[in-house]
Amino acid sequence: MSTSPALRFVTSREAQVEELPWGPHEWLSRPELVAAEELLLVRVTMPPRKGHAFHRHPNMEEIIYVVEGEAEQWVEQEKRILKVGETAHIPKNLVHGTYNVSDKPLVFLAILSPAKAPGPPLVDVSHEEPWASLKASSAP
Repeated sequence: MSTSPALRFVTSREAQVEELPWGPHEWLSRPELVAAEELLLVRVTMPPRKGHAFHRHPNMEEIIYVVEGEAEQWVEQEKRILKVGETAHIPKNLVHGTYNVSDKPLVFLAILSPAKAPGPPLVDVSHEEPWASLKASSAP
């Protein structure tokens, strides 16, 4: 944890960038950045044909808000295409996945709460059934 004072304003220069397989994450609110205890905020830029495969957050709820592009959003076994300005709410411990099935980048904000939660922040279930075959079976 950083010993510097917590930020009240976060510009692109202060954002903490994390490279993940489904695209860069620009952390705009997390405990070591703004001393947040209740909210995490990350801007994700997902390249074409990438996805954050089925997973769950055991002790956090999440809102996904599309800023640019379109998201194929799964919450449990329900799929929706989210467009700019649309959201999905994912309650604690519910399986979900976000995919960019287009040829253009997808940019979305993920807001998670609480920022400080016990246990693992994320559990990948993409190799378990029904999740392992669900996405494949929904292909056009």
